[in-house]
Amino acid sequence: MKMRIIALLLLALLGLLVYLTQSQWRTMYDRYRGMETVESVRQKYEASVSARLSDALKSAGFSGFPDSLLLLAFKEEALLEVYGYREGWHLIKTYPFTASSGGLGPKLREGDRQIPEGIYQIGYLNPNSSYHLSLQINYPNESDRTRASAEGRTSPGKDIFIHGKQVSIGCIALGDPAIEEVFLLGAHAFPKGIRVIISPRDFRKNPQFPEIPSVNWAEQLYRQIREALESV
Repeated sequence: MKMRIIALLLLALLGLLVYLTQSQWRTMYDRYRGMETVESVRQKYEASVSARLSDALKSAGFSGFPDSLLLLAFKEEALLEVYGYREGWHLIKTYPFTASSGGLGPKLREGDRQIPEGIYQIGYLNPNSSYHLSLQINYPNESDRTRASAEGRTSPGKDIFIHGKQVSIGCIALGDPAIEEVFLLGAHAFPKGIRVIISPRDFRKNPQFPEIPSVNWAEQLYRQIREALESV
């Protein structure tokens, strides 16, 4: 009888582990340590960010924070465009990078300082970032891992974020006021998922693909990115 109870408890614990997402575990851990949570950051910045974004949101046709979000990052132009959804995607605001690293071309390995290129999702929001606030990009995604495996690359890299401050080693830095706005927009939209497209350049304005001689699949990737951008 005792063994059956223990087995049932273990099954229940396993079910809980499966049910809780990475972001939920992070929130529970942060609360336990007395650190910031996404909710505490919302309470801290919501009023000031709402005031700063008021005109931009109204111009885009929103009465408040949208519940669906799309982020477009362009490495050559060093810009992040933030869109909300309302019977189509509408540009809310454009933010210049305050720092970036590497050059045009996808990220291939740990330590290459490259900002990834591809179609991603925000994995979680980090209210306790060393760079003020941050949003984690789910690099490497399945396509990145498949290409790395085919080429024998065992360390494609990880921990890619959109964050504050003015420093980058493969991440997208926006500065502190900008990341407060993007974080709050993301906090409202995160339950529905936040899509991120990172492109070497804005193919809607310049359709020419950059030449990346060391990557034989770059053109295929850029066609996918260009197609995704054309649907915005």
